Amino acid sequence: MSASADLLCVPPHLKRTIWPLVADQLRAAYLKTDLGHTRDLEHDVLEGDGDLWLATSGNDIDAAAVTLLMRTDRHLVCQITAIGGKNLARWLDLLPQIEAWARREGAARLRIMGRLGWAAILNDYHVSNVVLERAL
Repeated sequence: MSASADLLCVPPHLKRTIWPLVADQLRAAYLKTDLGHTRDLEHDVLEGDGDLWLATSGNDIDAAAVTLLMRTDRHLVCQITAIGGKNLARWLDLLPQIEAWARREGAARLRIMGRLGWAAILNDYHVSNVVLERAL
């Protein structure tokens, strides 16, 4: 990644200001999976416990992501519910910074819900579950 790429967790008081700048790319990523409603994504960021992350290069926003901390019966899990942007090579290696943040928050796992293509490029991750679907 370019040395100019930076990761920023948007402070809660700025989420409403930043959201319109990244909403379309996050909604587009969310729609590709159809694993939830875009309305819920926006609610998680603006009203709920979702954190909004930006990958920036100078004044440009290359990508945005949304994370949620959720407790399962066994672990606290940090889940990336949406991630979208341009210039993947400039920001993909920022992921360890989100992992480190999640660890500091007490999470035992980082989970990414997304398209199958992520499994091919995220070598340190493995497929742990499957969503089976049939059109009716």
